[in-house]
Amino acid sequence: MSEVKVLNTGEKFSHVSVGALTTFEGKQFVKDASGATSCEVSFGSLPSGASVPFFHSHKENEENYIILSGAGRFQVDGEVFDIAEGSVIRVATNCDRNLKCTSSSPLVYICIQAKEGSLGGYTMTDAEITERENLL
Repeated sequence: MSEVKVLNTGEKFSHVSVGALTTFEGKQFVKDASGATSCEVSFGSLPSGASVPFFHSHKENEENYIILSGAGRFQVDGEVFDIAEGSVIRVATNCDRNLKCTSSSPLVYICIQAKEGSLGGYTMTDAEITERENLL
């Protein structure tokens, strides 16, 4: 299993890494290491033919799975569908979910978990353009 490394922190940010995703194995949660207060983020990898060893559901949090590489099948309650690199799957509360890798290469994904219905402002309704010296 990979380990989260804290690379840099400041008063207003944290920078952590799970390492190279091409060699990432297992499941790693990053909320605690990053100090996140609004969501949980995890990285997962399933080898060819493997699935998560259990179904699960959440009472308050929806999950958004972002497939980074590989392909597979995803099940929500009794519905099953194909997933592949670039797929984004939102799963609501109070339903069972699981996924399986069907490709010869590992299925690597990010899962973002946040309280269902909690997103108020976003993108341009929450953001504002600011003036700052560019130090990049």
